[in-house]
Amino acid sequence: MSLTIEQLKAEAMKLPPEARADLADWLWVSVESRESVQAAWEAEIARRIEEIESGKVELIPGEEVFAKIDEKIRKASA
Repeated sequence: MSLTIEQLKAEAMKLPPEARADLADWLWVSVESRESVQAAWEAEIARRIEEIESGKVELIPGEEVFAKIDEKIRKASA
């Protein structure tokens, strides 16, 4: 039996995050060469570093980010 794209997506979402990341990486490499993927990541990393060093973006401390996430979760659960 052949699954539809929607069925595959639904099944993939049942996987734990790490397994989904592995699947995403495998799918990406299946359509792009490993070298192409690596080059794209290196370009993205360089872009982000430039944004940080130039002051274009502001870093937020991890503790602050996690506190905001916890607050949103508490509000959503209430």
